[in-house]
Parts: sequence; structure tokens; C-alpha cells
Amino acid sequence: MEEWRSLLRIPSVSCQPEHSADMMRCAQRWQQLLLEAGCQKAEILPSQGNPFVFAEYKIEDQKSQISNAPTVLVYAHYDVMPVEPVEAWHSDPWEATIRDGRLYARGADDDKGQTMIQAKAFEYMVKTEQLNCNVKFIFEGEEEIGSPSLEAFLEDHKDLLKADIILVSDTSMIGKDTPSITTGLRGLAYWQIEVDGPNRDLHSGHFGGAVKNPVNALCEMIAKIVDADGRITIPGFYDDVLPIPEAERAMIAQIPFSQEAYNKAIDVDDVFGEVGYSTLERNSCVLRSMYAVYGAGIRAKDRRPFFLLKPLRRSPVAWWRIRTMRLSRVRSCVISNCSHPRVCAYTSRLCMGDKVMSVRSIFRPIKRQRKVSR
Repeated sequence: MEEWRSLLRIPSVSCQPEHSADMMRCAQRWQQLLLEAGCQKAEILPSQGNPFVFAEYKIEDQKSQISNAPTVLVYAHYDVMPVEPVEAWHSDPWEATIRDGRLYARGADDDKGQTMIQAKAFEYMVKTEQLNCNVKFIFEGEEEIGSPSLEAFLEDHKDLLKADIILVSDTSMIGKDTPSITTGLRGLAYWQIEVDGPNRDLHSGHFGGAVKNPVNALCEMIAKIVDADGRITIPGFYDDVLPIPEAERAMIAQIPFSQEAYNKAIDVDDVFGEVGYSTLERNSCVLRSMYAVYGAGIRAKDRRPFFLLKPLRRSPVAWWRIRTMRLSRVRSCVISNCSHPRVCAYTSRLCMGDKVMSVRSIFRPIKRQRKVSR
């Protein structure tokens, strides 16, 4: 418990530059803990941004009697989100507090809690001589800002990170009494959309009803993304989305779940989603959601490298962030030739109402693109 608390005391907030020294402190603490857990080596590796923590344990073939032991790569991240607004906390976010049998602190769950579980499980298996595979650990410090240094780091350390399977615990559980294994994750796509109207603020009494309000136009655009049956209307969205196998749907149906308790927990009268799927199926496989934040909120809450950080114009402009989720294919996690998938950016511009209004849609890649020499 004290080891866990020692990590939670470190304000490893990756999106705030004033915590850069804390990022190194947290990496060093993890290096120490992994060595104490039984790793034969643990080191801090530099990157284009915050450092990575790498640790390794190789079993002795004569002890395990395994000539070609598989290698498991454990991934986690040690950075956390900001704690603001601090006044909303009931206790110090950097000092773990137990209330009603639960521990409260920033990062107690995502991701220092799950990572500690992995480290302690590894330590137990080493001490009891039950481990029959090689284990590698790789912890990054930029997951909460979109992992901008991850792709280049993987390219530069392919051999070091070579493994047969990747184990990630930055996921969720069905319930505290129900162990869960996540076999696939959905992706995210972010857009920043600007809607420009007149060249100045217009008086509603003089112009109302004659000139379209950009906010109304933006609302219309967002409303049309999902139809009444919960399906995404963007052309080509479903082109590479695989149907859910019946065997998988049968397994999902066996998961303990109460729709009434679910609704009560989030204080809603009913749920919504794509027609033909249960709530668990929507959560697990087919959910597509979006959320919007006004520009000032984006800059204050989510300083990620894929947002354009510039001041809002005085003319009627609304900035929104939209997230869509789609089904991801479950694939084997073999990274002998590891390379993070690249996401390309595109820019489109269209005019509406004889140039009375223009809409600019910019997709910002979640991972920074690397410059390619020609």
C-alpha cells in the first residue's frame, strides 16, 4: 500500500510543463519498484518527450525446463490528468485518502492502480517460482496527451520490445467482484470544426431570420451525424467495420448485467444506441459516441498536441470537439516488427449558401506524424 501511495504523491501531469521534473521522479520511482519486484534490470530511456521506463526479467531455462519461453510485454503509463478544479475534490488529490473502503487520489485508478497490480502479480510469481515466461515492462509518460513520442520510440526500439503478446491493464472491469479480460479496444477520432458566418456581430433585431446563425448551422451538422436508429451517417464509416460474430454476442449475453442498475448509476431514464444491439454490445463493440466542448474549455481542460490552440475570433464562431467510436478488429499482439499505425490528416473546405457561410473541418492526428525524407 505504501508503495502505491508513494506513486500517487507524485503529480505526474503530462500536459502541464511545470510538472516535467515530476515526470522524471515518477519514472525513477517505477524503476526502483520494478527492480524491487524482481526484474533483473530496469532503466529509464529518453524519448522525444517524457522518458520511458523499461524493465526485463528472463527466466533461466534450466530452472523452468522451457527451451523457448514466450515473452510477455506489459504496457502501462505513469502520467495522469490534471486535478483542476481542485475545489471539487473532497481531499488532497496528491495524498491518497481512504473513505468508505475506497482509496481516492489522482491516478489511483488510471493508471497507477492497474500498473501496481501488474507489478505485484509479477513479484508474487517470481518469489513463488511460478513464472514460466519472460517478462518485459514498458511504461510511458504521455498517454494522457495522445502518446506523441510513442511511435518514434517503438521504431527505435523494435528489438528491445520484441514480444509474443502484449498485456495491458489500462481498461475497465465489469464489477469489483467480476474479473474481466479486455480483448480489443475501439479507436478515437478528433475533429475541430469552425463555422464562420458574417464578418461581424449582427444585431438580432435587424438581421435575425435573414442570416443564418453559425451556431444553428453547427447544431444541424452535429444532429445529422447520428440518425434516429443510432447509426453514423458519415459516408464510408462502416466500410471496414466487421459484424459481431454470433459466438461473441453469446458470450456478451452471459455477462452479469442489470439495465435498471446501469440507468440508476448514471441517472438516466432510458438508454440509446444503434438499433439491434444490447447495452453491453454497444459498450463493447458498436458504440459510437460524440461529445462537444467549447473552445475555452478545450484549452483549459485538454491541452493535447492535436488541438489547434489559438484564440477564438470575435465573430460568431463555435468550436466543438467531436469523438466517434467504432468497432476495432481484435488482432494478435505480436510486435516482432512493431510499428504504430499512422493516422493521416485531411483538410476539407466547402461553401454553403452562396458563400454566405463556410465550414472548415480539420482532422488532427492523434499521433504526431513523422517527417519523411525524400
